[in-house]
Amino acid sequence: MTDVDLAAHLADTAGRILLQVRASGMFEGKALGNAGDETADRFLVNALRAQRPDDGILCEESKDTAERLDKSRVWIVDPVDGTREYGEGREDWAVHVGLSVDGVAEIGAVALPGLNGGTVLRTDKPVTLPAAPSTPRMLVSRSRPAAEAVAVAEALGADLVPMGSAGAKAMAVVRGEAEIYLHSGGQYEWDSCAPIAVARACGLHCSRIDGSPMIYNQQDTYLPDLLICRPELAEETLRLVAAM
Repeated sequence: MTDVDLAAHLADTAGRILLQVRASGMFEGKALGNAGDETADRFLVNALRAQRPDDGILCEESKDTAERLDKSRVWIVDPVDGTREYGEGREDWAVHVGLSVDGVAEIGAVALPGLNGGTVLRTDKPVTLPAAPSTPRMLVSRSRPAAEAVAVAEALGADLVPMGSAGAKAMAVVRGEAEIYLHSGGQYEWDSCAPIAVARACGLHCSRIDGSPMIYNQQDTYLPDLLICRPELAEETLRLVAAM
């Protein structure tokens, strides 16, 4: 099985498991989120260790070790991106399975199990972007929109689109449901590795909000900001952020 086939299979299977956990009726709210995190984490980590024993693993819900730092290939995983949304029965959550090669998000799959029938977006099957509307749409957190994103949206005349998890927002740009996802503060490598890999494969601009590249498998896994957007909007968006 190729790396991308493995990533897609694991993301899809974990998503199906998570739907079964939610449908069991045994948990609700925060307890459901915790149960989902634990179950998906155990499946994904065990499967990766069995299928790619020589690679490193960085998973949000598992204890991190320094062993991965000496690896060229590191799987970076978020078992439930958007635990709150998952626990609330919403659809805007995701499963991330990404592969970083020498610090670059090269391969990834993002499952959106909450959508009707489920959807998996993957780096080897890039989505063709539809024509952009005349008024750009910018994705923001539904509970705590970043001040930079709100200010940039106002300057661009963009419409704000609240949404849940980072992966759901990133894939909304890939799917043509918005044109810009600008985030600052509060994310880690597992929040963006797989989504960045998929977005780059689709020809979108991907960087930090100062324009520098996203670098993975660092000792400090805090990677707080990102910009995923249509290429034609990148320069102006970065200029507006820099001017703040």
